[in-house]
Amino acid sequence: MNLPDLCIARDRIKKEIKYQNVNTKFSPLFKDKKYFLRTYGCQMNVHDSEEIKFYLEALGFVPTDTLEQADIVVLNTCAIRENAKDKVYGYLGRCKHLKKLNPNLIICICGCLVQQPHEVETLKEKHQYIDIIIGTHNLNELPELIMKKMPKQTIEVYSNSDIVFENVKYKRDSKVCAWINITYGCDKFCTYCIVPFTRGRERSRKMENIIQEVQELKNNGYQEVTLLGQNVNAYGNDLNLGYDFATLLEKVAQTGIPRIRFVTSHPWNFTDKMIDVIAKYDNIMPYIHLPIQSGSDAILKKMNRRYTIAEYKELFHKIKAKVKNVAVTTDIIVGFPGETDADFKATLDIVKYCEFDNAFTFIYSPRVGTAAALMPDETPKEVKEEKIKELNNLVNSYSLKSNQALLGKTVPVLVTEISEKDNTKVCGYTDTMKLVNIEGGKDLIGKIIDVEITAAKSFSLDGIPKIKVNN
Repeated sequence: MNLPDLCIARDRIKKEIKYQNVNTKFSPLFKDKKYFLRTYGCQMNVHDSEEIKFYLEALGFVPTDTLEQADIVVLNTCAIRENAKDKVYGYLGRCKHLKKLNPNLIICICGCLVQQPHEVETLKEKHQYIDIIIGTHNLNELPELIMKKMPKQTIEVYSNSDIVFENVKYKRDSKVCAWINITYGCDKFCTYCIVPFTRGRERSRKMENIIQEVQELKNNGYQEVTLLGQNVNAYGNDLNLGYDFATLLEKVAQTGIPRIRFVTSHPWNFTDKMIDVIAKYDNIMPYIHLPIQSGSDAILKKMNRRYTIAEYKELFHKIKAKVKNVAVTTDIIVGFPGETDADFKATLDIVKYCEFDNAFTFIYSPRVGTAAALMPDETPKEVKEEKIKELNNLVNSYSLKSNQALLGKTVPVLVTEISEKDNTKVCGYTDTMKLVNIEGGKDLIGKIIDVEITAAKSFSLDGIPKIKVNN
């Protein structure tokens, strides 16, 4: 039984990174048994779930969308905000009921939630019906834990890692777009963020292995890759091999894969070299997610964000000046401890200044173990809710303005799937990451087509293909 420890997770003593291939061959001992997988949280968790799917299907399990039909239930959890945690515990109630009806049901919980000691203690004491608890650093051990399921609850959560696993296999959700991990962990320690504890120290994959993965995806017909990390800008810093994220980005572009994206970037080390590479290659999409978090220098300092508003503006202008037709989105936290009305006004002011194409906004949520959780927070919940409502109205107005600027224009769209809003249509994304619902049939999926924009809403566009299509 390995339990998480925040003191170990906090450790940033640099040790040599070890690269290790994972086992990808398993006997299908659970042939035709059914698995139910539920994912919470960020893109990293979504991609982790693609790894989990590979392991489960290698063991013989087949997917089901019906919880009650499952022989194994896996919840891949998030810890970034309180409501994400609440959703997990709420869903565990349903799982507990099913376990009473079917004692042979295997219940597994993994992801960032279980990297926190106090949450594991809660799971041990109040949710003993859970069979397997496994952390973010050792997902590759999941098949073995399932095969040798113990009568008692098994907990395997490591608090930090110096290992980068290569040769990881995935059951990808899409045959068009793919996630590719390039870094793991984060060393920034923003005072509100639990990620450095749940994901560990920054660790970079070897560039040649990333390029090989991109090339294989391209050869298999994938149209788009997204380079993924908690802070992609930090790529290569730990390798000391003379290359950085800008180098990697250029090498990926030179593979010729049609579309390249990356998330997430930290403004503190977004370099001029990165901007130049993005501007140079047409297959690097003109879309940058650049979290600002607050418009107040005082709050940014308390957040340990390591930049000022003046520095953010300078970076913003460099990107806008060099990258043609670029769209910039951001993250903003409302109600951080000590935030005054003047601080909040400064946030509204930076939104007005940048006119972001979109923003993901959140009310501050304290995380046990972070520095901000110890800061006094006297702002009532009702005040925070009013503030975020005002912020969202402003953000949505600029999102709508940005979308309306495309009315009547023809833009390239990568068609990815059947539209959720209307199954007689398909949908996809512009190069600037705007969702478009398109009149056309599923034969368009996987193609990059020119689409004339006919309608604009705050969060999506409607369009007509400029080519003849079969419905």
